[in-house]
Amino acid sequence: MDSEISILKGVHPGIVLDRELKKRKLPKGKFAMSINEYPQTLGAITKGKRSMNTPLALRIEHALGLEEGFLMTLQVFFEIKEEKRRQQHVLQGGIPKLRKILFWDTDFEKIDWIQQKKAIIKRVFERGNDLEKQELKRFYGEGVVSEVLSTENTKS
Repeated sequence: MDSEISILKGVHPGIVLDRELKKRKLPKGKFAMSINEYPQTLGAITKGKRSMNTPLALRIEHALGLEEGFLMTLQVFFEIKEEKRRQQHVLQGGIPKLRKILFWDTDFEKIDWIQQKKAIIKRVFERGNDLEKQELKRFYGEGVVSEVLSTENTKS
């Protein structure tokens, strides 16, 4: 389990569960019912939209013959990764001060400002006002913003 955990560290346990069910060709709905769980709950977990809880993890592990504690260990590592990501924002000068409406199609609180910087910069420079553009230059640095914008312009 240790080597598999180190490979999967930071991955939501639902993603691993989804892969396992597909590998075994088990439909999510039928599997959920077989372990006395609502299919909607299992669906939300496999999409990474809901956390794994201990009683459910134990039922899933027993039904699939996985090592006890495997899914909850993944959940803890996922939560650690998410907390580090949140703390990183604070260290970098906080989350940029932007109107949430610019990101109407996503959960503003779950935006990964580092990993998704290209899409964020592109969106703000397409739809944002001058203050928001300046805020991005402060947050990422003028060099990073210029590089992303020049790369986007050469693709067009």
